[in-house]
Amino acid sequence: MANDAVAGNAFRVAPAQPGATDDPVRGVLAAYTRDLIKGVDETLAAFLAAEVDALTEIDAAMGGFAATARDCVLAGGKRVRPTFAYWGWRGVAGGDEPLATVLPALAALELLHTFALVHDDVMDASDTRRGLPTAHRAAAARHRAAGHTGDPDRYGEAVAVLIGDLCMVWADRLMAHATVPPARLLDVRRCYDRMRVETVAGQFLDVLGEHDAANWSVDRALRVARYKTASYTVQRPLLYGAGLAGADPDSPLIAAYTRYGLAVGEAFQLRDDLLGVYGDPAATGKPAGDDLRTGKPTALLMLARQLATPAQRRILDRAGAVTAPHEMARLAELIQDTGAATRVDWNASRCRAGAPAGSASTGTSSTPARPCSPCPT
Repeated sequence: MANDAVAGNAFRVAPAQPGATDDPVRGVLAAYTRDLIKGVDETLAAFLAAEVDALTEIDAAMGGFAATARDCVLAGGKRVRPTFAYWGWRGVAGGDEPLATVLPALAALELLHTFALVHDDVMDASDTRRGLPTAHRAAAARHRAAGHTGDPDRYGEAVAVLIGDLCMVWADRLMAHATVPPARLLDVRRCYDRMRVETVAGQFLDVLGEHDAANWSVDRALRVARYKTASYTVQRPLLYGAGLAGADPDSPLIAAYTRYGLAVGEAFQLRDDLLGVYGDPAATGKPAGDDLRTGKPTALLMLARQLATPAQRRILDRAGAVTAPHEMARLAELIQDTGAATRVDWNASRCRAGAPAGSASTGTSSTPARPCSPCPT
């Protein structure tokens, strides 16, 4: 039902699409990226084929389970995290260093991402991902079709948790295949571990927010964005890639990566908040309105409550308790009426352009750890 919840809303958001360009620099960068994604997909396919075969030897059912996990990894996706890690590496290593030495470590980030997605879908009770049933919904459907005993939904959630766990283990195993000096790989592992810890921290705060919305705020929602998305989507992959090239952690380039990664990562999450309410499911591959259905206290919803009149706020407080398409469409329209959608869209564009964090009213800031402010003053 959520798919049609905001179908008639005027404020529509589509994912950014690459456009044709005559810029030769952009053309070269696009060619590099295409080759990278091809290499990542081939590395993942070869690695996972061997892993599935090994697990099939344990039990035929185990092979089917592993194949499902493999399909979750290979079922599309933009390979954003390996791409940022690649450019972080290339920016330090230069144009002549062969990609093959670090390709397994770059591809490992996609396995880590699958772990996070599968678990996130269980926590959010999401029905679709990349236009297909989520792992827990697919497993529940197979349970029903096979006529197994017990609760199919509970079974599906348990299987999805295990799929996510397996992808996490696979990420560690694939990362170890990188042919870089052992001491350097150990340093990279420290960055990788910190990225994983920050992702779990952000995810916990995301879950907590749904159950403690009365004590949430725009600032806290942005903190979730910083740790759940900005860290492991852009900032840490850039630093991870730089580490694979042996970058000096005190170099100006690392400082630039850190600052840029935070700004662009937050733009990514703010844009995702908008897509969660106003996106076209045909373009995003996931339902619109899920955040309204669950009452997730995103920066968008928190800002709308902050800007709302008392009457509007009473309606917004129903987020998390509505399921009917017309009710979610009304909430989406109301968020737009408060001006929150326009302000979040503005701030996402400002962050994406690399604006210094927290600089909406002060001009510049030299503190990379601060998140972007939620709106213009």
